[in-house]
Amino acid sequence: MASPLRFRNIDTSPEEPAESWPFEGVLAALERGTLPDWRRLIAAIEEDPWGRVARMVEQAFRLELPYGVGPLFETALANARRRAEADERTAVAEEVRQLIERSGLSQAEFATRIGTSASRLSTYASGKVIPSATLVVRMRRVVGSETQSITN
Repeated sequence: MASPLRFRNIDTSPEEPAESWPFEGVLAALERGTLPDWRRLIAAIEEDPWGRVARMVEQAFRLELPYGVGPLFETALANARRRAEADERTAVAEEVRQLIERSGLSQAEFATRIGTSASRLSTYASGKVIPSATLVVRMRRVVGSETQSITN
Protein backbone atom coordinates (compact mmCIF):
# COMPACT_ATOMS: atom_id res chain seq x y z
CA MET A 1 0.00 0.00 0.00
CA ALA A 2 1.42 3.35 -1.02
CA SER A 3 1.74 5.92 1.69
CA PRO A 4 -0.44 9.04 1.42
CA LEU A 5 2.58 10.90 2.78
CA ARG A 6 4.23 13.20 0.27
CA PHE A 7 7.61 14.86 0.61
CA ARG A 8 8.03 18.41 -0.62
CA ASN A 9 11.29 19.69 -2.10
CA ILE A 10 13.03 16.35 -1.44
CA ASP A 11 14.38 14.00 -4.10
CA THR A 12 13.59 10.95 -1.97
CA SER A 13 10.18 9.27 -2.06
CA PRO A 14 8.27 8.12 1.05
CA GLU A 15 8.18 4.65 -0.54
CA GLU A 16 11.97 4.37 -0.28
CA PRO A 17 13.49 2.91 2.91
CA ALA A 18 13.27 5.28 5.88
CA GLU A 19 17.06 4.97 6.22
CA SER A 20 17.39 6.85 2.91
CA TRP A 21 15.17 9.75 3.95
CA PRO A 22 16.83 13.08 4.69
CA PHE A 23 16.00 14.89 7.92
CA GLU A 24 13.18 16.80 6.21
CA GLY A 25 11.57 13.49 5.22
CA VAL A 26 11.73 12.15 8.76
CA LEU A 27 10.27 15.40 10.06
CA ALA A 28 7.45 15.25 7.47
CA ALA A 29 6.68 11.64 8.45
CA LEU A 30 6.51 12.59 12.12
CA GLU A 31 4.33 15.62 11.51
CA ARG A 32 2.10 14.50 8.63
CA GLY A 33 2.58 10.76 8.40
CA THR A 34 0.21 8.00 9.37
CA LEU A 35 0.62 4.71 11.18
CA PRO A 36 2.37 2.90 8.27
CA ASP A 37 4.94 5.73 8.03
CA TRP A 38 5.55 5.69 11.78
CA ARG A 39 5.92 1.91 11.74
CA ARG A 40 8.67 2.27 9.13
CA LEU A 41 10.49 4.79 11.30
CA ILE A 42 10.13 2.57 14.38
CA ALA A 43 11.41 -0.44 12.41
CA ALA A 44 14.48 1.57 11.41
CA ILE A 45 15.00 2.57 15.05
CA GLU A 46 14.63 -1.05 16.17
CA GLU A 47 17.22 -2.10 13.59
CA ASP A 48 19.77 0.51 14.75
CA PRO A 49 18.78 2.28 17.99
CA TRP A 50 21.70 4.73 17.76
CA GLY A 51 21.73 4.98 13.97
CA ARG A 52 20.93 7.72 11.50
CA VAL A 53 17.11 7.50 11.70
CA ALA A 54 17.14 7.37 15.51
CA ARG A 55 19.38 10.44 15.62
CA MET A 56 17.14 12.34 13.19
CA VAL A 57 14.06 11.51 15.29
CA GLU A 58 15.90 12.82 18.37
CA GLN A 59 16.85 15.95 16.47
CA ALA A 60 13.23 16.48 15.40
CA PHE A 61 12.13 16.30 19.03
CA ARG A 62 14.72 18.90 20.00
CA LEU A 63 13.13 21.28 17.48
CA GLU A 64 9.56 20.55 18.55
CA LEU A 65 7.65 17.63 19.94
CA PRO A 66 5.09 16.64 17.28
CA TYR A 67 1.70 16.52 18.96
CA GLY A 68 0.48 13.00 19.56
CA VAL A 69 3.37 10.97 18.14
CA GLY A 70 6.08 12.46 20.36
CA PRO A 71 5.52 10.19 23.37
CA LEU A 72 5.15 7.18 21.04
CA PHE A 73 8.53 7.76 19.42
CA GLU A 74 10.26 8.60 22.69
CA THR A 75 9.01 5.28 24.09
CA ALA A 76 9.96 3.37 20.91
CA LEU A 77 13.46 4.84 20.99
CA ALA A 78 13.95 4.10 24.70
CA ASN A 79 12.64 0.53 24.32
CA ALA A 80 14.80 -0.20 21.26
CA ARG A 81 17.89 1.04 23.07
CA ARG A 82 17.06 -0.91 26.24
CA ARG A 83 16.65 -4.13 24.21
CA ALA A 84 19.88 -3.50 22.31
CA GLU A 85 21.78 -2.90 25.55
CA ALA A 86 20.38 -6.11 27.05
CA ASP A 87 21.44 -8.04 23.94
CA GLU A 88 24.91 -6.50 24.14
CA ARG A 89 25.19 -7.38 27.85
CA THR A 90 24.23 -10.98 27.04
CA ALA A 91 26.79 -11.14 24.22
CA VAL A 92 29.59 -9.87 26.48
CA ALA A 93 28.69 -12.37 29.22
CA GLU A 94 28.68 -15.17 26.64
CA GLU A 95 32.11 -14.13 25.37
CA VAL A 96 33.48 -14.09 28.94
CA ARG A 97 32.15 -17.62 29.53
CA GLN A 98 33.66 -18.83 26.25
CA LEU A 99 37.03 -17.25 27.06
CA ILE A 100 37.12 -18.93 30.47
CA GLU A 101 36.27 -22.27 28.88
CA ARG A 102 38.78 -21.90 26.04
CA SER A 103 41.54 -20.97 28.47
CA GLY A 104 41.47 -24.43 30.07
CA LEU A 105 41.95 -22.74 33.45
CA SER A 106 39.66 -22.87 36.46
CA GLN A 107 37.62 -19.73 37.07
CA ALA A 108 39.85 -18.91 40.05
CA GLU A 109 43.04 -19.31 37.97
CA PHE A 110 41.58 -17.31 35.10
CA ALA A 111 40.53 -14.53 37.50
CA THR A 112 44.03 -14.37 38.96
CA ARG A 113 45.57 -14.22 35.48
CA ILE A 114 43.44 -11.22 34.53
CA GLY A 115 43.94 -9.46 37.86
CA THR A 116 40.52 -9.82 39.45
CA SER A 117 38.76 -12.01 41.98
CA ALA A 118 36.83 -15.19 41.20
CA SER A 119 33.65 -13.60 42.54
CA ARG A 120 34.05 -10.54 40.27
CA LEU A 121 34.75 -12.84 37.30
CA SER A 122 31.54 -14.67 38.12
CA THR A 123 29.59 -11.39 37.83
CA TYR A 124 31.12 -10.83 34.38
CA ALA A 125 30.24 -14.37 33.26
CA SER A 126 26.65 -13.98 34.47
CA GLY A 127 26.16 -10.58 32.86
CA LYS A 128 25.43 -8.84 36.16
CA VAL A 129 28.47 -6.60 35.63
CA ILE A 130 30.05 -5.64 32.30
CA PRO A 131 33.86 -5.76 32.28
CA SER A 132 35.81 -2.83 30.91
CA ALA A 133 37.13 -3.03 27.38
CA THR A 134 40.69 -3.30 28.70
CA LEU A 135 39.72 -6.26 30.87
CA VAL A 136 38.15 -8.02 27.86
CA VAL A 137 41.40 -7.45 25.94
CA ARG A 138 43.30 -8.95 28.90
CA MET A 139 40.98 -11.99 28.91
CA ARG A 140 41.56 -12.51 25.20
CA ARG A 141 45.30 -12.21 25.72
CA VAL A 142 45.25 -14.86 28.47
CA VAL A 143 43.31 -17.22 26.21
CA GLY A 144 45.76 -16.57 23.37
CA SER A 145 48.79 -17.26 25.56
CA GLU A 146 47.19 -20.38 27.08
CA THR A 147 46.32 -21.71 23.63
CA GLN A 148 49.87 -21.06 22.40
CA SER A 149 51.47 -22.76 25.43
CA ILE A 150 49.27 -25.84 24.95
CA THR A 151 50.26 -26.20 21.28
CA ASN A 152 54.02 -25.59 21.88
